Amino acid sequence: MNFPTTERISKELALRKRLQEGLIGFTRGVSARLALDSGLETLAHEINALFGTTRTSVWLHDRRTNTLHLAASSDTRDADAAADMSTEEDSPIARSLRHDGPQITGTGAGQTLVAPLRGWRRALGTIVVEGQPRDVDEQQLVELSMDLARQLSSAVESVIVLDELIRQHRLLEDTFDSLADMVVVTDAEGRAVQLNSALAARIGARRADLVHQPLETMVGPAIAQWAAAQASGQGEIASREFVGQPLADAMAATATAFVSQAGGPVGRVLVLRDISEQVRLRERAAQTEKLASLGQFIAGIAHEMNNPLQSVLGHLELMLQDERHATHRTDLRRAYHDADRAAKIVRNLLVFSGSRRVKPRRVNIERLLSRVVAMRKSALHQADVDFVREGALDLPDVSGDAGLLQQALLNVLINGEQAIAETSSRGQITITTSVQDDVVVLAIADSGPGIPPSVLPRIFDPFFTTKDVGQGSGLGLAITYGIMQEHKGSITAASGAGGAVFTLQLPIAD
Repeated sequence: MNFPTTERISKELALRKRLQEGLIGFTRGVSARLALDSGLETLAHEINALFGTTRTSVWLHDRRTNTLHLAASSDTRDADAAADMSTEEDSPIARSLRHDGPQITGTGAGQTLVAPLRGWRRALGTIVVEGQPRDVDEQQLVELSMDLARQLSSAVESVIVLDELIRQHRLLEDTFDSLADMVVVTDAEGRAVQLNSALAARIGARRADLVHQPLETMVGPAIAQWAAAQASGQGEIASREFVGQPLADAMAATATAFVSQAGGPVGRVLVLRDISEQVRLRERAAQTEKLASLGQFIAGIAHEMNNPLQSVLGHLELMLQDERHATHRTDLRRAYHDADRAAKIVRNLLVFSGSRRVKPRRVNIERLLSRVVAMRKSALHQADVDFVREGALDLPDVSGDAGLLQQALLNVLINGEQAIAETSSRGQITITTSVQDDVVVLAIADSGPGIPPSVLPRIFDPFFTTKDVGQGSGLGLAITYGIMQEHKGSITAASGAGGAVFTLQLPIAD
């Protein structure tokens, strides 16, 4: 029996130590940088230096395509020449995946060692060492390659698993961040532990600065208190709409509980969606439906009133021309004036109800606006109200009925004058014009007291007025709303500290 000499044992121990140090360095470097290919290339050069071989390469298994690809080689020429290899090929590298241990082929300078890299219930790849090693016999080479393959397999699998986890984590983060809805995850105490970019952008702060902040400081007390009281059980989802919130005029909120294995809530997921535009459209549709129903009713009454009124006016005109009634002419004129006023109200009601159809023509909105302002110039001066024109001056034509559009603009201007009169101080009406996409926009702002929040939703309702009895019919803005609808346009009202703003939009003529 031949026993190994002390010198051989020392060499083998030194070799194993250097191999172990190289693998430790490889594992640390790859774990820190997650750069597997570059780490394998460095290790391939170290193995060549350690064994005195000519070339070392590492092939990794891609389970999705069932191929082997060259991940690293000590010979830089391999990177350009190497192609992916099917695991079904009849080559030593592909066959090694089906072997349990290293295989040696060839002799001398043509000797090649191929060792499989195996992870937990899966093939990871193959390491190939070419050339005759120095100071190492075949048996030692097999034993050392088994240690090398085992430790390299463990390191490669750890990096692959970690890389997969990181990619999955990044995918989840990217998905979370790509949501248009605002999402925040809180702990049991209501502090944010995660939130997406949409919420951070709406708040106007960095995500890192918002983590661990109380939910109330981000979304307001109403939503935070509601979320804290909801979704306390597994699978429960609570939803509610909020209006007048810090992040939006209208917000749809959904709260879902995070539940521990014991069944207790450990946090919540709150999803917020800005539904301000949907609510505005919903309110506008409701307003249009309400006015359409009311318009039909008003149209019937107006038609019934119009015929006898025209008869009364006709008889009064004849009586005014008859000398036999000269002594009663003052009373007749007063009666005619009141009857004519009633007839105008009837005509306005017909406009509001849509009974008077628009005969569309090209309307020079610049000229129309100048004419309306000129008509009110004297009244504005007497009321101590300044007029200011801002914005675009060369406006495109719109399509519609010039008479009806004039009435609509007059109604809004007169409403502004009356609002300023309530302040008993000098005021200003500003008309700002612009073109947005395919519509002409006219924003008419007054410096009056503004519109109370309780009044704003009803501002276009017919017969609704905040003025004293006899001071207004409550039809001016309702008629304007009807005219804008007939022209396929729109009118909206807003109020602030500086007064009210009515925004009219009219489609540009084709």
